[in-house]
Amino acid sequence: MNLRENIVESAGNFFEDAHEQKEFVPGQTYIPPTGKVLDRADCEALVDASLDMWLTAGRYADEFERELPKKFGTKLSRLTVSGSAANLLAFTTLTSSKLGANRIAPGSEVITVAAGFPTTVAPIVQNGCVPVFVDIDQYTHNVNVDQLADAITPKTKAVMVAHSLGNPFEVTKVKALCENHNLYLIEDCCDAFGAKINGQGVGTFGDLATLSFYPAHHITMGEGGAVLTDSLRLARICESYRDWGRDCYCKPGMDNTCGRRFDWQLGDLPHGYDHKYTYSHLGYNLKVSDMQAALGVSQLKKIDYFIARRNANFDSLKRKLISKGLDDFYHLPQATEGSEPSWFGFLLTIKDPTKLSRRDVISDLEAKKVGTRLLFGGNLIKQPAFKGVNFRAHGDLAVTDKVMNDSFWIGVWPGITEEMIDYMVDSLASVTQENAK
Repeated sequence: MNLRENIVESAGNFFEDAHEQKEFVPGQTYIPPTGKVLDRADCEALVDASLDMWLTAGRYADEFERELPKKFGTKLSRLTVSGSAANLLAFTTLTSSKLGANRIAPGSEVITVAAGFPTTVAPIVQNGCVPVFVDIDQYTHNVNVDQLADAITPKTKAVMVAHSLGNPFEVTKVKALCENHNLYLIEDCCDAFGAKINGQGVGTFGDLATLSFYPAHHITMGEGGAVLTDSLRLARICESYRDWGRDCYCKPGMDNTCGRRFDWQLGDLPHGYDHKYTYSHLGYNLKVSDMQAALGVSQLKKIDYFIARRNANFDSLKRKLISKGLDDFYHLPQATEGSEPSWFGFLLTIKDPTKLSRRDVISDLEAKKVGTRLLFGGNLIKQPAFKGVNFRAHGDLAVTDKVMNDSFWIGVWPGITEEMIDYMVDSLASVTQENAK
């Protein structure tokens, strides 16, 4: 065994020593709503990448960008630093002058929902466009497609929505609307890696899709994300925005991939200006390190197991909550018709009329060491960040407000065991009975 192999194996041994799984003690061990599941292979990949001392994107990033689309169902991927950055890159890609008359111009309307995560919507505003908010369905927590159809105007240029908590929205219907009205479709799949509708993977319907690899998500790179597409043209534009806005697409450390580095004439630059320093977009630096990518490569090999565990935990929770009669107090989540979700969380919405206060319920659950989360921003237009933002609300967003006031979710991530599920269900039952008096 050479020195490198020795170091990597020792790192794996250390991981197993230092990160031994602790015994679950009901009422004492906190059950987080989300979490990462790591093993020695993840640690070994991370250390192996660090030994290269190639601190930007390298061999592991190349491997991950190759393997990720195979699992996801697209042809191409571009890694970036987070799911939020992926959303920014995906939307900004569609504003590129390289798309000519088909670009999304400032002032364009983009249909989305207010019941979700802010960075699904932020890129619309950051690019000078107008988000148009439509309501969601009470049971799937996804975009109401009828309202989406009614919200389309001559100013509408795109639809950008997320598959809520791993449950696919009715993407076949949305895609048909987009095709009929010549609209772009961006699928935010950050919470839904591996979900399907009518047997087809989410993220493969739209022009672009996004993923997050934050520790809460289906696989993790620590921090990380990806934009996925079937279009080489869009992938190139996305890569340009990610890599400082440059026109050149050489990999880090490489030159003259195009074979004419000193033979371009772009903009008002002199003929032959170095292509490596020619910029076609006002871009960013949103590249990953190879250590992040190494962790992603290792985690990707376990994605099928992670999805299976999430779905099994969801099914167990739902079955046991119903057996305790808790469906009398809460709307339980329903999978979209024809879909195979890849569940991210288990959303509960207090039924009307009850005496239950969400604040009291989640405070008591947290006191019992059961972690909870809200459906992210609730109703984004009521968030302080949206004061003064130019947007349009289509309708009264009544279901969105209901979710803002009365919904919360608990975890289904792969680190949750059946013993934890039993404790979560018992805790929710006792908290509900106490607060319903």
